[in-house]
Amino acid sequence: MNTKLKGSICGIISAISYGTNPLGALFLYGAGINANSVLFYRFSLAAIVLGSLMLLQKKSFAVTAKELSILGLLGVLFGTSSLSLFNSFHYMAAGIASTILFVYPVMVAVIMAIFFKEKVSIVTILSILFALLGIGLLYKGDNGSTLSTIGVLLVMLSSLSYALYIIIVNKSSLKMSSIKLTFYVLLFCTLTIVLNSFIDHDQPLQLLTTPFTWMFAIMLALVPTVISLVLMVIAVHSIGSTPTAIMGALEPLTAVIIGVVVFGEAFTLQLALGILMILTAVMLIIAGKSLSPKRLTTAISYAGHVILKYWRWK
Repeated sequence: MNTKLKGSICGIISAISYGTNPLGALFLYGAGINANSVLFYRFSLAAIVLGSLMLLQKKSFAVTAKELSILGLLGVLFGTSSLSLFNSFHYMAAGIASTILFVYPVMVAVIMAIFFKEKVSIVTILSILFALLGIGLLYKGDNGSTLSTIGVLLVMLSSLSYALYIIIVNKSSLKMSSIKLTFYVLLFCTLTIVLNSFIDHDQPLQLLTTPFTWMFAIMLALVPTVISLVLMVIAVHSIGSTPTAIMGALEPLTAVIIGVVVFGEAFTLQLALGILMILTAVMLIIAGKSLSPKRLTTAISYAGHVILKYWRWK
């Protein structure tokens, strides 16, 4: 398997895994567990899993002071991103929050272009446009109501924090395995959540007392945390920050599917078209430079035809 294919596969699985966050979070919220507690168990259990794996493989835990400072920054950023996103679930539907979160690939592309002079190709631009178009089609407020300003600001903070996390992973001088990197990030994420629980007196850490709550806490630790973060690091190192971020379009797609299948939300033509646009964006970024101008034109024409047909039908 070549590096690009490996990175693409890891990016796709990472995005889908991360998109399962609402599934575990909403069930735990329903059981009366607050956001700080949900994230504390998510990060601490995930750190235990990765730490145990490193012990079994007899991997070194040693890091330099410089590496520790970078890992600490990554942990604070990812912890902030998760805390903001999970708190936004209290102000808007989790599927909508996960959908708005996708502005982070745009942030990644803009930051990389401005501060790191990364060339933005026509394929990358089109991928972002298709993905944003798909996100716009997926977006739908509950009964047409106006979204909460606080909720939107929380999601935007989550997006910015996650974008910076991806860029630092790509541009930092860290030379260690993805498992070791993620282990230390999760440790600092846990510390961030503990600190926030002391600051936010309305959300103290709670004990999990039932098999039901432990089951979803473990699910959050493994799927959208261990699997997603480890594979995301591999993807970033293999194909770069921007392609990995754009593949994150599969995150809100996953959230929408969970909403339809698990929570009984309606599956409409608009929803289907949004999914098509997102998949088009992901396929474009995977194809990359190998995509000929003729095929690129065909893809654009097809997408335009589908959109035009939809609006005429509407």
